[in-house]
Amino acid sequence: MPRKNLREVGGVPLIVRAIRSAQAAASVDRVVVSTDDSEIAAVAFAAGADVVDRPADLANDTASSESALLQALDALDERGVSTRILVFIQATSPFIDPASLDEAVARVESGADVVFSAVETHAFLWQVGETGATGVNHDHSFRPRRQDRDAQFQETGAFYVMRADGFRAARYRFFGTVGVVAVDERHAIEIDTVDQLAVSSVLARAFDPDAADDLPAAAAPAPTAIDVDAVVTDFDGVHTDDRVLVSEDGTEFVTANRSDGMGVRLLREAGVPMLILSTEVNPVVSARARKLDVDVRHGLTDKASALVEWVEQRGLDLARVAYVGNDVNDLACLDLVGWPIAVADAHPLVIAAARVVLTRRGGDGAVRELAELAMPTDKETHA
Repeated sequence: MPRKNLREVGGVPLIVRAIRSAQAAASVDRVVVSTDDSEIAAVAFAAGADVVDRPADLANDTASSESALLQALDALDERGVSTRILVFIQATSPFIDPASLDEAVARVESGADVVFSAVETHAFLWQVGETGATGVNHDHSFRPRRQDRDAQFQETGAFYVMRADGFRAARYRFFGTVGVVAVDERHAIEIDTVDQLAVSSVLARAFDPDAADDLPAAAAPAPTAIDVDAVVTDFDGVHTDDRVLVSEDGTEFVTANRSDGMGVRLLREAGVPMLILSTEVNPVVSARARKLDVDVRHGLTDKASALVEWVEQRGLDLARVAYVGNDVNDLACLDLVGWPIAVADAHPLVIAAARVVLTRRGGDGAVRELAELAMPTDKETHA
């Protein structure tokens, strides 16, 4: 499953589920994601985690998890962050219980060197050889009842808690005194295949209390109008379809929608102020804004601060501003306004943060749809 950690269960990317579980554990005071993927890094940062860039030689199929953990610890040392207890969480387990993490940390605090998550099992295991099948954890000539067998524990892969200094010395996750935290079977689910992902998504509806709230807002009825005093939009992925044509000399071209242009004109004629905010440095952003005759701020590193400054200059109230975005760098702005809005093909985290999800995709009439929603109905002139 390529880019598995960005796949969703209950409307939430797996990496975000792992981050949230760690954040909810009382004993965990810093959550760090190690990755070489820029999108995973952006999603992790938006979810409140620190990010450590993983070198390419530690991100291939042959690199061990231990090597990535050791590199992350070294990177944190360089930032002045010392680690006493390391909680290693794998995002392939979508239903990690924060209470189990706290129990494992407490066990390490009390003397264990390593504690990992496991599920209790009384299963009869077999192996098949050239001469047939033989029992692995039982004598197949004697068949006791399951309840009469001693419990064994199957490693879930969800989490491993260990003393950081001991791990650095051993360079392997199992060293010294090893303990087990038995977890509920639903917290033991691990996703390695598309089928397991589908099963987990169904189960999320059944026993994950947050699943319904995390489903894309597109499932909710869209309003026929929004009462706002101003409209602010991202550029790429909102006014465009987020694609770019690059000529051999490096010149970039984007495609805009004339219907969107008409929507902006209608807003402007109705007296609704509008701003385009973008991190893009290409002058095409300002050129399009001039064509539309609206305010623009682009080449930004901090869109949220630019939004607040523009609103204050206009004497507006953020609670009465609509902001439409499509990607994770819009999340801060969406969090500031009263009307956070996502285009239909926005990133899942943007959809989850939106109060309204448009039916049109970026560059395909999304701005026109927004304009029709935001048109004042009382014909009053806005500031």
